[in-house]
Amino acid sequence: GIGLGFSAADAGADADAEAEGDGDGEAVEGAPLAPFTAIEDRSLRLLGRKGLSRRELERQLEQAGYTSGDVADELDRLESVGLVDDFALAQQLVVTLQERKGLGRGAIGAELARRVVAPAAIAYALDLVDDGEELDRARDLASKRMRSLQGLDQVTANRRLSAYLLRRGFSGSAVRAAVDSVRSA
Repeated sequence: GIGLGFSAADAGADADAEAEGDGDGEAVEGAPLAPFTAIEDRSLRLLGRKGLSRRELERQLEQAGYTSGDVADELDRLESVGLVDDFALAQQLVVTLQERKGLGRGAIGAELARRVVAPAAIAYALDLVDDGEELDRARDLASKRMRSLQGLDQVTANRRLSAYLLRRGFSGSAVRAAVDSVRSA
């Protein structure tokens, strides 16, 4: 296991010191904390790997065999301390999916739904997607992709470029504008 720098004897000494305290009922600094329960340990390990939505974590804990009551209590505890937050997760995913994967609003919404993020958090996060920035991203992707379509006739290149951008989740109007800007360049 992981060495924490103290032994069980040290923990016993801390407990004795707390019992010998001034009797005002306050915890003595340095007193041992209660050990994690199995479900707390499991949930923290899962969250340590990647950010999970409340529903994703709930599914994984239930698949691990924990009762629905224990799972609900653990999820409420994690939400109360800010370790499970669908709104923050949705914001983080929007940034990641836009910047790293170059996805548009439609594909981002689909990915958030696939990750079982709360619908209100999805709506909030998609409201953060700036239409101007999305159009700029579509134009950038279109110009990069158009280089590989140079040898094709104009109609085929436009069709393939449009299909590519639509698969990336850009709206029809953003695709049209991006294709038009690449053609006129």
